[in-house]
Amino acid sequence: MKSDEDVRMISSEAPILFALACQMFITEITHKAAFYAKKNGRKTLQRNDVARVIAENDTFDFLLDVIPKDEVLD
Repeated sequence: MKSDEDVRMISSEAPILFALACQMFITEITHKAAFYAKKNGRKTLQRNDVARVIAENDTFDFLLDVIPKDEVLD
């Protein structure tokens, strides 16, 4: 946060808030990916489970550039 030259100080609560937001984001993707793993009879998450979550949920459209097109397996 302090890497921006225009930002001179940040409140002590800001890093805590960002950490909580990151935790919630990762939890959401993980739960959705676990659904796809269970649907395919697996207990282990795979990369394609996460890729499928990103591809099939509008909420994660900003991550579409990160996953290869052939990563999503049916």
